[in-house]
Amino acid sequence: MPANKNALIRYKTIDNCLRNRYRRWTLDDLVNACCDALYEMEGITKGVSVRTVQGDIQMMRSDKLGYNAPIEVYDHKYYRYADAEYSITNMPMSQNDFEVMQEAVGMLRQFENFDHFTEMSDIIGRLQDKLAICGNSRKPIIHFDSMPLLKGLQLLNPLYNYIAHKQTVKITYQSFSARKPTEYIFFPYLLKEFRNRWFVFGSRASDLVLFNLPLDRIINIEPSDEPFCENPDFDSEHFFDDVIGVSKNVKACPRKITFWANAEQAKYIKTKPIHSSQRIEGTNDDGSYVFSIRVVLNFELYSVFMSYGRGVKILSPRIAVAYMRDNLRKAADLYSHKE
Repeated sequence: MPANKNALIRYKTIDNCLRNRYRRWTLDDLVNACCDALYEMEGITKGVSVRTVQGDIQMMRSDKLGYNAPIEVYDHKYYRYADAEYSITNMPMSQNDFEVMQEAVGMLRQFENFDHFTEMSDIIGRLQDKLAICGNSRKPIIHFDSMPLLKGLQLLNPLYNYIAHKQTVKITYQSFSARKPTEYIFFPYLLKEFRNRWFVFGSRASDLVLFNLPLDRIINIEPSDEPFCENPDFDSEHFFDDVIGVSKNVKACPRKITFWANAEQAKYIKTKPIHSSQRIEGTNDDGSYVFSIRVVLNFELYSVFMSYGRGVKILSPRIAVAYMRDNLRKAADLYSHKE
């Protein structure tokens, strides 16, 4: 059973009190101590009821949180631990707890490129040391794709802080097709990762046109004195609801895309949808399916469909059918000539 933050503060406060054997603790004393702790740590002034602390004591006595605290009442009035050495902080870590913590630490390590999480990184390091002492070392069970040498990762932290503080920046950027760099006065709004590549979304100051710039093409970035301006058409919370990848015009409307998948690919697509809007439109006797999704047409969408090869065919709209047909023909032509 999970416990909320305030409950955990109360449990720790009661534990600290009962570990102090030089004072006799009544229920009212425990209530007052919990009130003081919640005010000091959370600024909560409404206090704690006697019934709440009684419930906390029962919870600590039980095994619901794994405490099994030996709390006893003596002289019909005072509370203490029957075992003078007991504390809820001395609970041994179970093997399951150890393994769950190991994987959680591994997941948190994915944020180590952000200096904003430096303090957390130090905590994670201490946790890793503690886990190495407490448990038997083993090889990782979960592996995440990562590219530590990816160009542009050093920009994650400054961009994060610029976005957080609504700081206008001057960006020197050079696309793969450009012969020389271009400078933008830029309002950064959002950082997004897609397939191990990072992008910053923001508007150009001159016209508020929304851009998504890959960090590996940014040559330089520095703060600008230009007043920061939001783009009223960009909603970072829902902008990606109808898009696969990162390419989307702020005014673009999603289209219904229907596609056929053979029996083999349909099994994968059913269990791992191409998009959250995916629906089954029909089934066939040979095990093939017809699906639909509702998204914006973009390069990343076509790339996903091309990755399925002959196992998937777009049925509509016609513009998507034509794009796939033309590009698959060009791809086939690469293999049609003998060297």
